Formats: sequence, C-alpha cells, structure tokens
Amino acid sequence: MNFSFRIANKSFDFLIFVILSTLLTTIHASIHIYQNQLFNEVGNAYLLPGGSEGLYASLSSDDSATDGRSFIRFENITFWRTQDAADEQSEMEHSTGLIQAVIFEAADRNNIGGSAYGGQRSICCTPDLAKLEGCKQGEVIRIPSATEINWPMVFSIQFNGNDLSTQMNNAEVPIKKTGMHNLFFIACDPKLKGTVMSGKTVWKNPDGYLPGRMAPLMTFYVYMAIAYLLLSAIWFSQYMRFWEDTLQLQHCIAAVIGFGLFEMILWYLDYSNFNKTGMRPVVTTAWVVTVGAIKKTLSRLLILSVSMGYGVVRPTLGGLTSKVLLIGATYFVASELLDITEHVGTINDVSGRARLFLGLPDAFLDAFLILWIFTSLSKTLEQLQAKRISVKLDIYRKFSNALAVAVIASVAWITYEIYFKATDPFNERWQSAWIITAFWDILSFALLCVICYLWAPSQSSQRYAYSEDVGEEFNDEEAQSLTRGQSNGDVSLVKQEQKNGNAGISDEEDESEEDKRE
Repeated sequence: MNFSFRIANKSFDFLIFVILSTLLTTIHASIHIYQNQLFNEVGNAYLLPGGSEGLYASLSSDDSATDGRSFIRFENITFWRTQDAADEQSEMEHSTGLIQAVIFEAADRNNIGGSAYGGQRSICCTPDLAKLEGCKQGEVIRIPSATEINWPMVFSIQFNGNDLSTQMNNAEVPIKKTGMHNLFFIACDPKLKGTVMSGKTVWKNPDGYLPGRMAPLMTFYVYMAIAYLLLSAIWFSQYMRFWEDTLQLQHCIAAVIGFGLFEMILWYLDYSNFNKTGMRPVVTTAWVVTVGAIKKTLSRLLILSVSMGYGVVRPTLGGLTSKVLLIGATYFVASELLDITEHVGTINDVSGRARLFLGLPDAFLDAFLILWIFTSLSKTLEQLQAKRISVKLDIYRKFSNALAVAVIASVAWITYEIYFKATDPFNERWQSAWIITAFWDILSFALLCVICYLWAPSQSSQRYAYSEDVGEEFNDEEAQSLTRGQSNGDVSLVKQEQKNGNAGISDEEDESEEDKRE
C-alpha cells in the first residue's frame, strides 16, 4: 500500500497532535489516573489522551525483573457508554462497539491516520479509504513503522450486547526503543459519543518512574545542593566570625543562601520520591514550589535593594520600602501560580497552554524588575561618583558588570529556548530539555556568588558601611579591608569620621530628600 501524504495533510496531523496535547490536563504523574474521563471529538474520531512521556529503552529483557525494565502498563481500564447507546444494541450481539488503545512514538505520528484522494486526513478508516488502502472501516488506520513492524501498537476493546460497560484486559507493553511515547484511546463509532473511561496506566523508565525529561534533574539537584552547601559553609563561617559587624544586607544574603540550599534539597527529595513511587503528593510538591517561589522573590528583591544602595550607601530604602514590598508580593504570587501549574498535579512531557498563559505575568514582572534595577543602579553609581566614594564605586561597577552579563545571558537563553521549542513541536528532543530548567538555577547561583564575594562579612563592615571616603584619604589597604576584613586603617577611619561628621549628617539629609522625591 502506498501511504504518501501531502504537506496539507501533515499540517492537519500536526494540528490534531497539538489539540490532543493540550487536552492532557488530568493525568497525574507517571501513574496516570483516569477518573470518568470523557472522550473528545477530533475529526472523524472520539479520543481520550492517555499520556505523553519520554521513555528510555529497557535495560533488561527479563519479565520477572523490576529494575532495568521500561514499560507502559494498563490496570483496571473500564469504559462506560451512554444508556441510549446501549439500548440501541441487541443483547445477543457479540460486538456492539469498539474502542482502541494506540501507543506510538512521536517519530511515527504519521503512521496513524490516512487520507483519501489527497483530502483531509482521517484517524479512522472511512469507506473510501477502505476501498483504496484496504483498512477496516470503523477502526483506527495504522501503518507499520519502518523500524518496528509491531509499532504503533493497537489494543482493541469491545462492548458486548447491550452492556453499559466493558473492561480492558490488564496488559504491559515493554519499551524496546528510546523515544517520546504517546497513548490515546480512540473510538471510531459515532454511537460511542459520550463514552467515559476510568482506570490507570503506569509508565516506567529503567531507573524509575520519573518521566524522561525530568530524570536528569534529580542528579542535577544533587550537584546544586552540594554547591549551595559549599557556599553556605564559606559564607556562614565569615558570617559568624564577624557577627557583631554584619550589616542588614548581609543578613538578607544569608537568608537567600539558606532558602537556596533548602530548595535544592527539597527538589531532590521530591524527585526521588516521585521516581520510587510514581506519584507526587500534591501537598509535598506544593511546599517545595512555595519554598522555590520565596527564594526567587527574595533573590530579586536582594538585587533590587543592592542596586538602590541599601545597606552600603543608604541605611534604609525610605519611601521606596512599600513599593519594593508590593512588587515582591506580586512577583511571589505570579511565580507561585506558574510553578504550581508546572509541577503540581499534571506531569507530562508536553506543555499545555495554561503554563504559557501563567508565564506571561511572570515574564512581565521580570522585565519590570530588570528595568527598575538598572535605573536604580545608575542613580547609585552617579551618587558614588559625585561624592568620590572610590571603594564603593569600584564594588558597584563590578556588580553592574556582573548584572549586565547575567541579563545578556538571560536574553540569549530565552532566545534559544524559544528556538528550541519552536523547532521541536513534538518534543522529540526531550532528552536535552532538562537543560532549559537547569540553566536558570545555575545563573541564579552564579549571581548570588558574585554578591557574596563583593559584600562578604568583615570586621570593617559596620565602620565602612556609610562612611564617606572622599578623595584620596583612604589608602589602598583600607580599601581592601572593605571586602577582606583587614584591620589596617582603623585609626585613620576614626579621624575621617570625626572630620566628616557634619558631612555625614548633610548626606543623610540629602538621601532623605531623594527618597521623598522618588
């Protein structure tokens, strides 16, 4: 049989696949549970999506082994048709309704369905296709894969007589080839409109129940937890050593480090439990997501506060405090909603429209924060340059350079992410998709390390915090002590503070007036 399809037919096939993918909203984790799910009308068929996940090929062919096997298992799958559909059938008839479960790889998506005379593509065999292609009318059109004759795999389930329900025999499908696997339940009989289904399917990779796209992240979170642990050990050793001289800004940095370490540990525990059980408790995952949202919010507020000069140039944010807290609360809500949609409940390797919709407010707030951060940073640099505060000016220039690099990297990565998703509509590159998520954690950690380096606790933190080192009165050793904690220059600092006592009062009044203007 010759099954050559035109570009228009492929476009229609793509449209069907996208529509089906957006319907995957009630599948929970790698144990996909269906509770009275309704079949949806698509083209000339009624479909119910059963899941979409990247699965690796089995490492073991021993059916008695659990580890190393990769499979999709059907358990207690039951279908109910409407009472009207059952009443139309005779009690003595053997087959009065057909439902088929179809498993196929994304690469073989064109092997499901066909078209007659180059017309619209059909999932179910029509009278014209039955004559032309020899398919069986009323069944799903299946073309054997070029690499595996048994794929796509089709299971047939039939209603008997006028029974309201029928049950699929429990079955396990071994996965012998790595790929993005899709499952759909399809009914071609128009009389089965309104049919619902209950039961579950279990999807397993050789190493556990984590979907293929998520599996590498479990190892990644181990490395990130170690990185945060090393950073926290270095930071808190300095933090406790110079406890009496720490600034409010350094307290905020310590909080971000603590939340970052806590988040990475929780993510690993969540993924590890998911990998072992195949289920993700909603409450547990919601807590992990909340900790992550708090950490992201604190990180952005920390960068914004540093850019405004808080803790180094000015003791408080003044009239801007309420605005900073407002943007922080708004960002937390947007981030929490997005992450809950992404991680809690539905787990599939195909993203839905809800995630894209909820990602827009998060992206808008990020853009607004970047604009605010660079505007504030520019004003802070102007103040330091006008007052000739050379030590702090040097630190803020280094910080602004690091921030500029981070923003450029973010824009470049967003561009790549858009390209990655646009050129892979069927998620066939799912094995490398984890990098999209991992990049943002790496970038956030790198920027946090820069802040820790520039504003590390030292014995001179309090004395240098709001000092006005005008001109050349601070020597190089005193400048080094700002970030390295050396005691050289304490005597000259006292003299400087006495000499510029009135100047300090005047500067505080200037900052107060600036807060009012802002």
